[in-house]
Amino acid sequence: MIRWARFRSIAAAGLLLIPATLPASALDMPSPFVQEVLIKSILVSLNDAVASDNFTVFHAKISKPFHDQFPPDKLKTIFKDLVDKHAVFDAVVAKPIILDEDAKIDEKGVLQLKGHFDTTPKQVKYQLGFFPSDGAWKLSGVSIDIE
Repeated sequence: MIRWARFRSIAAAGLLLIPATLPASALDMPSPFVQEVLIKSILVSLNDAVASDNFTVFHAKISKPFHDQFPPDKLKTIFKDLVDKHAVFDAVVAKPIILDEDAKIDEKGVLQLKGHFDTTPKQVKYQLGFFPSDGAWKLSGVSIDIE
């Protein structure tokens, strides 16, 4: 089992780097469809990075503060446990998302998405943060649990 707590530090560090001065209304709450696209595209990118042991493309999809703090080699180190265990979770694209909490934009302007996919043999749980950057939501924090 891969515990999300092992990856909590990357999520917390990414979220702490976000400027508190950005108004929470910088981008409106995305529709459920857009939320699903954000979730699945990031998880599939992470899956591809883990499978190839190359985090360059995944790195390009993250927000600037997260991007500067975590270059591809550091991401590779952070997600080493997933790489070493050859974790595969690309089945999420074929499954509906199941929300564990309603989507929200917190006081720092970060879109918080938490849920899971009913995948077999293991369930994929996620907590994702997205920060508005250049008119789009960019990844600012990630934790994943495969059990």
